[in-house]
Amino acid sequence: MAFVTPTAEQLGLYLDLPEINGDRADLLLQQAVALAETVVRPLPDRATAVVLSVAGRAYVNPQQVSYETIGPMSVQRPQGSGGLYLTKADKSALKALAGRGGAFTVDPTPADADPSPTYPVDADLLVDDGWLEPGWGYP
Repeated sequence: MAFVTPTAEQLGLYLDLPEINGDRADLLLQQAVALAETVVRPLPDRATAVVLSVAGRAYVNPQQVSYETIGPMSVQRPQGSGGLYLTKADKSALKALAGRGGAFTVDPTPADADPSPTYPVDADLLVDDGWLEPGWGYP
């Protein structure tokens, strides 16, 4: 299944806004998709959450205001909480959704390795020709 760009209505639901500027939302969603494609291309079908998150940040705080006071109310936002950008978590999520990144293992065992045990030594098969010494794993 291919990635489908979220709609302005979905962005409004994501942000819990009763009304949303459709043209502005569409622009931000298109830009968020373009930004996400710099990390993973083509976008996986489940990348909608990341695209909505990126567009939502830019929609609610386009000027990157970090501190605002209106009358008795004041709001302080984290630095870099506005504008259109990808966080480190956004990039990691996109890579994970695309099946990239993460831990992996490498088995260095050759394909033709013999699985039979090589230790302990069977004393009945051992020929003592004078070279075997006690304490070295031999009887």
